[in-house]
Amino acid sequence: MTFSNSAELLSFHWVAYTIYALLIISVIAWFGYNLTREERVPSIIRIPFYGYIAFLVAGGVGHHIFTYNAIPWVAQDIMRHEIKPDASYTFEIKRHKWIGLPKKITIQCGQTVEFNVKSHDLVYGFGLFRQDGSLVTQMQVNPGTDVNGILDSNDMLWTFNHNGVFDLTSTEYSGPAQYDDEGNDLMLVKNFVEVVGCKDDGGAK
Repeated sequence: MTFSNSAELLSFHWVAYTIYALLIISVIAWFGYNLTREERVPSIIRIPFYGYIAFLVAGGVGHHIFTYNAIPWVAQDIMRHEIKPDASYTFEIKRHKWIGLPKKITIQCGQTVEFNVKSHDLVYGFGLFRQDGSLVTQMQVNPGTDVNGILDSNDMLWTFNHNGVFDLTSTEYSGPAQYDDEGNDLMLVKNFVEVVGCKDDGGAK
């Protein structure tokens, strides 16, 4: 089981957690039902009940253990020192404005891209969004300089496996200056990233 993007992972977790929540509700319902009974529950019933609880605990923990390696960007982030990105883009943020931002980035399917963002003043965010408003990926952009006065880097690797056009904006609240009087996001960059060359179901052609 693997997931090529965050939308697939979200769909899987939606199903898995719905089933798990229903199982937990069944435990609460059984417990509530027995509170209304005058006679005590026989011991023979308690044994499978506690076994059911153990099953739920093992299932919840096991779900995260078995899906850990199925999330490609987790392993990619851990092993990033061994990964050479296919492309790297560096830009800065100051006073709620992007500095040195490319007009548009075109990425081939399957390419691993490094985004390196530096902040001069406040905590910002770097977030890519699909056209339906759902989040593709994001990172926090912290300000600061090293001992030589060089701006600290905030970088992220991401591999794109589906075609799409994605918008960019800051995902951290850094004050009202990010918005105009009508509430429009002044840091929003429409159609910032375009991914091409993927099959309809994901992966390179």
